[in-house]
Amino acid sequence: MQRLLTVILACLGMIGALAIDTYLPSMPAIGQEYGVGPVAVQQTLSVFLFCFAFMMLFYGTLSDTFGRRPVILVALTVYTLASLGAAWAPTFGWLLVFRALQGLSAGAGSVIGQAIVQDRFAGPQAQRMMSHIMMVFGLAPAIAPILGGWLHVSFGWRSTFLFLALFGAAMIALCFKLLDESLPVDKRQAFHPGTIGRNYLLVLRNPQFVLLSLAVGLAFGGLSLYIGSASNFVMEILGLPETAFAWMFIPLIGGMVVGSAWGGKRAHGSTPTRMMWLGYGVMALGVAVNVGYNALFAAAVPWAVLPLFVYTFGLAVAMPAIQLTAMGLFPNNRGLAASMVGFIQMMSFALVSGLVAPLLFGSALKLALGVAAGLALSFGAWRLSVLSAGAPASKTV
Repeated sequence: MQRLLTVILACLGMIGALAIDTYLPSMPAIGQEYGVGPVAVQQTLSVFLFCFAFMMLFYGTLSDTFGRRPVILVALTVYTLASLGAAWAPTFGWLLVFRALQGLSAGAGSVIGQAIVQDRFAGPQAQRMMSHIMMVFGLAPAIAPILGGWLHVSFGWRSTFLFLALFGAAMIALCFKLLDESLPVDKRQAFHPGTIGRNYLLVLRNPQFVLLSLAVGLAFGGLSLYIGSASNFVMEILGLPETAFAWMFIPLIGGMVVGSAWGGKRAHGSTPTRMMWLGYGVMALGVAVNVGYNALFAAAVPWAVLPLFVYTFGLAVAMPAIQLTAMGLFPNNRGLAASMVGFIQMMSFALVSGLVAPLLFGSALKLALGVAAGLALSFGAWRLSVLSAGAPASKTV
């Protein structure tokens, strides 16, 4: 039963990753069809990510009030319909509208999935569960651009959005039949907007929580920088075709899958702090190799992508412990805490991919230095969170 739950929650988390990565090989073709430039096409990703991040603020709280299962089913329905709309968008403006609707609905699974883990598990078991979910979830970003490239070449870019609609419909059927409610009625929070607003403020006033969430978001910024630059990195810097995105995404996501598997096995034998130190050490190694290689040589496969495997391995080792530590600060409002962690993480993702990535297009060294800067800021936020741990913790209402 635990394995089935792992697969379901991982698949729910995949929804956002699939919506981000599947259409990346089609970005040049989308620009050609609608007669817009690459910066405008990049906004189809930015709009999705900003809406994704914004709605993450509310999914946890809504699930704390109405239950986990109903909120997930409604969000999946909206996502499926929005994907169909994007597949048949008559103009670029309508494509942006449907991408926004996709973003507003795609985050329910990842946020509420974390709350479900907290509902059913605790301590090392919860950390192990999170690692296993991340391991399965990691398959989506690796497979999505490869599948998207072949769909694009075979059937055109609109077929990628039809695939997203089919996946959404399959998840509706799976959750309706197999996902049980994990939050009993007697443990649900009353829906009082004033109280909810005060709880959000109390969470944001907890410096340890905010710093831990920033540590997660900034570390994932390295991942988002390459994802946001994927089309340019693969097709311009590396000079590969639309069907060759595997060269970037298999190392990028493979490191996360392997790191999650290794971290899950070590969860019972290591403290969260030790897992964080190990993760940051491995990420620093990946960054050093990446910067060094690109400073000395012209980017080429496989050497330009192997450091990405090392970086995301470390990311997968450190992040579950940081996320669980942050959410554990508010045990009475797990959904709300999961929402805030997800919001800060995805807002960092959106800002990096939408604003920073275009500034670094065309240079593998600049991308490597961008990842290094994000890791340094993430490490600083984590260490500051340790110093702030002695401050009095705020309690939600």
